[in-house]
Amino acid sequence: MKQEAEAYFAHIMREDRSVLELIDSDYIFVNDQLAAVYGIQGITGAQLQKVTLGPDNPRGGVLTMGSVLTVTSNATRTSPVKRGKWILENILGSPSAPPPPNVPGLEKTQDKLGERKPTQRELIALHRADPLCASCHERMDPLGLALENFNAFGRQRSMEFGQPIETSGELATGEKISGIKQLKQVIINGHRAEFYHTLAEKFMTYALGRGVEYYDVPTLDAIVARLEKDEGRFSSLLMGVIESAPFQRRRPVSNALPAETKPATVASNQPVP
Repeated sequence: MKQEAEAYFAHIMREDRSVLELIDSDYIFVNDQLAAVYGIQGITGAQLQKVTLGPDNPRGGVLTMGSVLTVTSNATRTSPVKRGKWILENILGSPSAPPPPNVPGLEKTQDKLGERKPTQRELIALHRADPLCASCHERMDPLGLALENFNAFGRQRSMEFGQPIETSGELATGEKISGIKQLKQVIINGHRAEFYHTLAEKFMTYALGRGVEYYDVPTLDAIVARLEKDEGRFSSLLMGVIESAPFQRRRPVSNALPAETKPATVASNQPVP
């Protein structure tokens, strides 16, 4: 799964493709083992290879990669909250506030439903009924629930505990979605600038070796404008960072060890203290 993400990014970089393909594309990179997880037939060999997807396949882009779906899940179940939080922070650049203290976990919420095993949507709905939780969850939950057709390991599914999985919802910004394919299009068409800004910020952080500051905002805005003009080409992102004033004027970090302190020379005719 890690190699899939690396191969996918390398393809976008080397082919100078649009960075919007990080959100959605009609291709993925898989080998025989990963293809089996993704339910794709006819793939042989351990070498990753590019596979073109059909129009109804929800894969393509980082949101539906097994690595992302796995790290945003719990050990035994999915976590729409973690997945929604990941999208807010890493795609939209809009992190949520930390949870208030003494908030009960979803497992304790489950006790209210008796013996029946509830779906994640039902648990989250009960959890969100607390006014202290509602403000953050209304931003995270619709994003994460759009990915509920993928289990904790990234396999596709349509049922949970014998009940059909419902992935529709309404985002905090007002858009109604019916699942992950529509969410991807909402991000590309309605929140492209936020994604460009988040990606530029992460590249700047990596290139500068420090977090971005308020005085970096004009640079980030210029990179976003450049990406908009060039239809998101990767080279526009890369050169925008390289040619920026913060990168050009960054101070080099010296790896040299400090010189050893040498003892002062004592004249032969002076007593040593």
